[in-house]
Amino acid sequence: MSDIEVQAIGPSEQQTGTFSYLPTFEADQLAAQVDYLVAKGLIPAIEHVEPERATLTYWYMWKLPMFGVSDPEVVLAELAACHHANPGHYVRLIGYDNRRQTQGFSLVVYRGK
Repeated sequence: MSDIEVQAIGPSEQQTGTFSYLPTFEADQLAAQVDYLVAKGLIPAIEHVEPERATLTYWYMWKLPMFGVSDPEVVLAELAACHHANPGHYVRLIGYDNRRQTQGFSLVVYRGK
């Protein structure tokens, strides 16, 4: 066996998806992502979890999925409410594709501490 050094990383350094390698989105960039999700007809849903559990598959759902919501401002307001209620948690926005029965969009909006 080779001598490979393995380093443990803390919760703030964990990567939780494709966009997690990018810097945190500014408000206008996040609004553009939400506009895209709604324009594609995806069903928005919000999930949150503690930082030490961020790499697990299952997160807590914030309320129910937002069936029929076509206003991006409603989605942004719910994201802010979830973050305010769970300030130390990761908050993720998901877009469900009801035709394919899959997630068509997933983005960590707020990172835990």
